[in-house]
Amino acid sequence: MSDMLERIGEIEARARVLEERLADPQVASVPGEYAKVAKQLGSLRPVLEAGRRYRQVVLEIEGSRDLLSESDPELREMARADVERLTREREALEAEIRALLLPKDPNDDKDVILEIRAGAGGEEAALFAAELFRMYSRYAESQGWKVEPLSLSETGPGGLKEAIASVSGERVFSRLKHERGVHRVQRVPATESAGRIHTSTVTVAVLPEAEEVDVQIDPKDLRVDVFRSSGPGGQSVNTTDSAVRITHLPTGLVVQCQDEKSQHKNKARALKILRARLLEAEQEKKALERASDRRAQVGTGDRSERIRTYNFPQSRVTDHRAGVTLHRLESTLEGGLDELLDAVRAHFDAEAAREETR
Repeated sequence: MSDMLERIGEIEARARVLEERLADPQVASVPGEYAKVAKQLGSLRPVLEAGRRYRQVVLEIEGSRDLLSESDPELREMARADVERLTREREALEAEIRALLLPKDPNDDKDVILEIRAGAGGEEAALFAAELFRMYSRYAESQGWKVEPLSLSETGPGGLKEAIASVSGERVFSRLKHERGVHRVQRVPATESAGRIHTSTVTVAVLPEAEEVDVQIDPKDLRVDVFRSSGPGGQSVNTTDSAVRITHLPTGLVVQCQDEKSQHKNKARALKILRARLLEAEQEKKALERASDRRAQVGTGDRSERIRTYNFPQSRVTDHRAGVTLHRLESTLEGGLDELLDAVRAHFDAEAAREETR
């Protein structure tokens, strides 16, 4: 308890320094500095609020304990009940404050590049890829986010071989970053006459969107090819060379966009995707360099792990990391992801807290 009060005191002292800086006219005179300091202070507000509640609960516990020595048995029983209730509240606040004090992911405030690809399962995987793209689009709509498709590769009626989109809004990466991985679907395909359940997979990647200041790309490192775009099955949908393929020569990364009729727009979209992939590659490289054991090394870069199963016969969604199962498959696919996302985030926050105490 004393350690927690000490940490709260340190945060309060840091907040006072930031408040003094905000009141300094010189800070306001430097372009962007006032906003930067205000943002730093704003990030401390949740900890300060939880800290104030924590101090109040500690005082109330001390007051209730003083009543445990009273001669009136009814008063002692009330005090004992208060101590038990307040102790539980104090422990919950301690857990909340520890989570708030965990190191923040610098990408949490970024928009994302969402990439969904059909995996094993042929057309059934492509159909489920389209359903996942719709699910995330519906969830983004419920959050007030904007979804801009950057590249869609359709396969037959209603399927998607690949979907790449930009998702922008408030703290998008923070909310979606744990969705990366292999999503498994179990159901009876419409073409299955014997009623057998098939298993298919779809991979999801969530990349923090990179600005030009985050990733410097030398034009000399790019090979840009233009060609005529085409639809499913090779059907021509454009009579001009508007499709763009960009190859980043140092890494061999290739990005292709052909959805827009304008070559310039396709090139801009391809560069946006390329920057995001280069930023992720650089961050994974740094994470590997910092890692002290294999578990840390595979961390966020491991996309081969099956993270979630969508079972249609049982209307069940199971997240294998958080160990949570919901029997609300239909509402989940309609964008009702909050309960799942909250459970997964709590799981990873708990893991991070355990790592901090080692």
